[in-house]
Amino acid sequence: MAWFIDEKNVIKIPATGDYWAPVHSPGENVAISGIYICTGCKAEVTCNKSDPFPPQNHHQHPTSLGKIGWKLLVQTNTSGA
Repeated sequence: MAWFIDEKNVIKIPATGDYWAPVHSPGENVAISGIYICTGCKAEVTCNKSDPFPPQNHHQHPTSLGKIGWKLLVQTNTSGA
């Protein structure tokens, strides 16, 4: 789970919008900059728009936890606006 120390700088919103639901595969291009959580083991990675998600051999967990898939947890404001 993502942690934060300054709740004045965090905006909690309902998970609406097409970019919250998809689960992305290793190596796929990132559409939205943010913190992504693995749907299997709950590990987190920070990814920048247009970069690839970590490759399959970068992140491993037991097969009992399912396939590695990345889901947007925190959208980051990288534009500075």
